Amino acid sequence: MRGARSAKWAAVAIVVALAATACGSDDDNGGSGDGGNASGNASGIVKVDGGEPQSALLPTSTNEQFGSLVIKNVFANLLDFEDDGSIKYVAAESIESNDDASVWTIKLKDGFTFHDGEKVTAQHYVDAWNWAANVENGQSQSAWFEDIEGYADVHPSEEGAEPTADAMSGLKVVDESTFEVTLANPVSYYEYKLGYHVFAPLPSAFYDDPDAFGQAPIGQGPYEFTSWAHNEKITLTTYADYAGPNKAQNGGVEIIAYDNLSTAYQDLQSGNLDVLRQVDPKDLPVYMDDLGDRAIAQPYNATQSIVPAFYAGWGDLDDPSKVLQGVSMAIDRETITQTVLNGSRTPANSFTPPGVFGHLENAADGKTDFNPEEARRLVEEGGGVPGDKITLQINGDGGHAEWATAVCNDIIKNLDVECVLDTKPDFATDLADRRADKVVSMYRGGWLQDYPLNVNFLRDLYSTTAPSNYGRYSNEEVDELFKQGDQAGSFDETVTAYQEAEKILWEDMPAIPLWYQNVNGGYSENVDNVRFDVAGQPKIEEITVK
Repeated sequence: MRGARSAKWAAVAIVVALAATACGSDDDNGGSGDGGNASGNASGIVKVDGGEPQSALLPTSTNEQFGSLVIKNVFANLLDFEDDGSIKYVAAESIESNDDASVWTIKLKDGFTFHDGEKVTAQHYVDAWNWAANVENGQSQSAWFEDIEGYADVHPSEEGAEPTADAMSGLKVVDESTFEVTLANPVSYYEYKLGYHVFAPLPSAFYDDPDAFGQAPIGQGPYEFTSWAHNEKITLTTYADYAGPNKAQNGGVEIIAYDNLSTAYQDLQSGNLDVLRQVDPKDLPVYMDDLGDRAIAQPYNATQSIVPAFYAGWGDLDDPSKVLQGVSMAIDRETITQTVLNGSRTPANSFTPPGVFGHLENAADGKTDFNPEEARRLVEEGGGVPGDKITLQINGDGGHAEWATAVCNDIIKNLDVECVLDTKPDFATDLADRRADKVVSMYRGGWLQDYPLNVNFLRDLYSTTAPSNYGRYSNEEVDELFKQGDQAGSFDETVTAYQEAEKILWEDMPAIPLWYQNVNGGYSENVDNVRFDVAGQPKIEEITVK
C-alpha cells in the first residue's frame, strides 16, 4: 500500500515542484554540483550563519530554525524528501502500512550507531517516543505522537492530570531492527510525518540526565556534537562511522550566532563565513552582483505572515474576521515585495506555499488584494482595530525590520490607525513571549515545511491544540475537518478535507499571509557544492571545502 501511495504522490509532486522552482537559477538549485561526487578538503570546516536555539537541543523540544539546523545534522531522520517532494529513506529500510493505514511497520537499516558507539535498535525509537509523549516530561513537541494508540494514557488532556500508563499501547518492538506503530485512527499520510526530526531515537545515555543531554546531544546523524558556546556558536564534527546515505563531505561545521544579517553578509564577503542562508533586505539589491555565481536565489516551501493574538483584544471584537480581512487588504504586498524586498518574495494568496501537495492557488479569493477602500469598510463594520493600534512583534536578528515597517506604514496610511513595531532582541526571546501569551497585538509568523503536504501548514498551526498555534485561534468546524482529513480512507480524501478547512481559515483569518519565501543567500570562495533543500536549509553534508 505504501509503495502505491508514494508513487502517486511522486508523480503529482514533480509537477508541483517544477512549477515552484521555475524561477530558480539552475538544475541544482543554485549550487555548483552534487556533494555525493565531490572532492575537497575532507577535514575542512564549514562556517554557516545561525542563531541561539530557543530550547535545549532535544528533537522533541525544538521547533524553530536555529535549533532545527543542529538537530537535523546531529540526528538522522527515518526518511527525508527529494527536491520533487518524493520520499527517500535515511535511517529506515522500509515503512509499510496495512490496508487502512492504521498499523505501520518500520524496519531500520543496519549499521547505525549513536555517536557514543551504542548500536541503534528499534527499542531506542520506542523508548524515545514514549518518553517524549509523556506529559510529565514537558516536551513542547509531544503532540506529534497523539496519533498513536495509547497517547491519551501517557498524555491526558485534562490540565494537571497524571498519566495512567508508562508507555503507549500502540508501540511494539518486533525485533532488534523492526517496530510496529498502531494508530488510534487511520492516518493516510503518516509516513510523511515520519520525515520530521521529532521521531528521532535517543541513546541509553539520554535517560541518565536529560537536561545535560539537551546541552550536549548524542545522535546518530552525519555530524556529532562537539561544543555549544551560547550566543556565539555551535560546533559539530563529522561522524566517521555514520551509516546513512548522506555522508559528510567535510570535516565539520561551525554554526555561528549572528544578531543581525548585515554583519553576517559582511563576514561572507570577507571569507569569515562560508554559507549565508538569507541576506538582509538592505543587501538584496546588491548581493547577486557582489557574489556572482555564488549567489543563490530559489523558492522554498515556507510562508511569512502576521498573526493576531486572539487573547489580545481581537477575539472581543464584534466581527474579528472582517477586521482582519480589512487589515489584510490594507497591505500592498506587490509593492513591498518588489521594492523593500527587491523582488525576492512572491505575494501569497494561499495559506500553503506552491511547492507542497494540496496547495490551493488563489485560495484567498481577493482577501490578499490591495484594496484600501474595501479594507476601511471591513474594519469599520467589524468593530475596528482593538484600541486603534496594532503592535507588531518581530525578532530583531532576522532582517524583518524593513518589511515590517512597510507593512505598518500601509496600515497607518490606509486604515488611519496606529501601528508600531515591538522588536525583540532575538528569535529565542520572540518565541518565549509567544509561548507565554505575552504578545501585545500581533506577531510575525513564519513557517517552513516539516513535510511537503498542506496538512503541515494548516493543522500544525491552526488546530486548537497545535503547539505552534501561538495566536490561540480555535474553530470547532476547522478542527473537525482536520480530524476528518486525518482519518480519511485515502490520501486524496485527506488533502481535500484540509483544502475545505483552508477555505474556512480564509473567512476567519487566524493569520494574514503576506508572501511565499525564497532563499536569497550565498556562499564564500572557500567552499563548493552548496545547495539548499525545499525547506530552505543548506545541505551542509554535501558542502566541500577547497
